[in-house]
Amino acid sequence: MSTQDRYTTAPQSTLWQVPATGSARFTWEYDDGRDRLLALYQKGKDKQWDGATRIDWELEVDPYDPLGTPDEALTLYGTRHWAKMSEKDKADLRRHYTSWQFSQFLHGEQGAMVCAARIVESVPDLDAKFYSATQTMDEARHAEIYSRFLHDKVGMLYPINDNLQSLLGDTLRDSRWDMPYLGMQVLIEGLALAAFGMIRDTTTKPLPKQILAYIMQDEARHVAFGRMALRDYYRQLGDAELREREEFVIEGCYLMRDRLRGIEVLENFGVSKKEAEEYTEQSEFLHLFRKLLFSRIVPCVKDIGLWGERLQKAYLDMGVFDLGDASLDLLMTQDEEIAEQLDRERFAAEENERVAEVTRAIDEGAGLAGNASA
Repeated sequence: MSTQDRYTTAPQSTLWQVPATGSARFTWEYDDGRDRLLALYQKGKDKQWDGATRIDWELEVDPYDPLGTPDEALTLYGTRHWAKMSEKDKADLRRHYTSWQFSQFLHGEQGAMVCAARIVESVPDLDAKFYSATQTMDEARHAEIYSRFLHDKVGMLYPINDNLQSLLGDTLRDSRWDMPYLGMQVLIEGLALAAFGMIRDTTTKPLPKQILAYIMQDEARHVAFGRMALRDYYRQLGDAELREREEFVIEGCYLMRDRLRGIEVLENFGVSKKEAEEYTEQSEFLHLFRKLLFSRIVPCVKDIGLWGERLQKAYLDMGVFDLGDASLDLLMTQDEEIAEQLDRERFAAEENERVAEVTRAIDEGAGLAGNASA
């Protein structure tokens, strides 16, 4: 069975072509580099891992409740549609929501892989090319993992959301070398990190928790990379150039906010688009979810030096302005620690199982020897 057979609505084409713009930049300076960025590159090499072996794919997943999602978190909960739904309908709804969320993660990771490769091509500094090459491999691994989860465990995919595709297209079509950083590292990756974290911290299911924790460990480095590179570069830009990038951020943030409503899911359950939009605006859970999704973006935008009046007004309008004072370093440290703690717990449990197995074998051998001597 191909991916096309698993899509809720098949894409019009299996191939999306975005014309390349801008220059491929080579540098003949091989002996210089920023210590912080070279240290991040070393960490990127050291932290490579294999999604086929680090993740326990033997763990069972109920495709009709992959995340352990409570009723209250579903947008239709408490509506006239919910009252008419059978338990099977509600299980189908959970499956569709998980498929929609993780499908957007999958499409975003492929976009991140392409953007990271574009950064390798276009960024002028060798230290940034080095690190972005490791990120390209990271993003390939993430796309592989999300694809496997959707194909093997959920059995259903959603096409890329229109707004996500629009932001990806805008990011890739821009000829300025810093725009893939800004569009992908700051906006798309920052929002994805927050979404991953919310699901990682609330899911009751071990497999998606593993997947999200390990992927977030990589993503913490990616956001750090974008911050370093853009903070250095944006210090050199004039007001007009900074305002252009702030306008891109404003438009991108509205697109990202509006894509996170899951309208496509509700339409597949017979809800009109107009009514689905009303439900998503009324959902207290979704309001909180959408606000927290900007917890990584707003402080990063402020940190890299994009904090003009229009941008601040846009964040006030979205209700996320206060997130600008959040500590990105603390959040990323926590991401690292959660993944490492999960590894320790898993490996300790596996070691205990091996010890118990050896003990049983010794006891059985001793019993056989005792019987033989008798």
